Amino acid sequence: MAMKDAFTQQESTLTIAEVSQLTKLSADTLRYYEKAGLIERVGRTTGNQRRYASADLAWLEFLLRLRETGMSIADMKRFARLRAVGDATIPDRIAMLRDHAGVLATHISALQQNALALNDKITHYEQQLNSEKKAERR
Repeated sequence: MAMKDAFTQQESTLTIAEVSQLTKLSADTLRYYEKAGLIERVGRTTGNQRRYASADLAWLEFLLRLRETGMSIADMKRFARLRAVGDATIPDRIAMLRDHAGVLATHISALQQNALALNDKITHYEQQLNSEKKAERR
């Protein structure tokens, strides 16, 4: 289930366990993200239990995307701090995302080149095996 689909009209917040299940992040990691400033302080119940709103989940989803594309925790923290300041930092955030997109494009290109080299090697070995099988049949 997509994170944005996790909220129903009747339930407007999720527990840390529910968010953990949706994001595949442990509760400890979610607490760390909050402590480290990657996510703003999550709303609490009167019993001090975290309750995540849809905006929290949307932000977590974006953080996970940054992490999956190789952005460092330090840069994620920097981006989160800029976001917390407000709209005045939008140009800085755009610059960060453009820089990261450039790094990602370079990485993707390198991965594609590596995939081609692997496929060439596979083809080479398959041809070698086929040549040996033909020689054995003679």
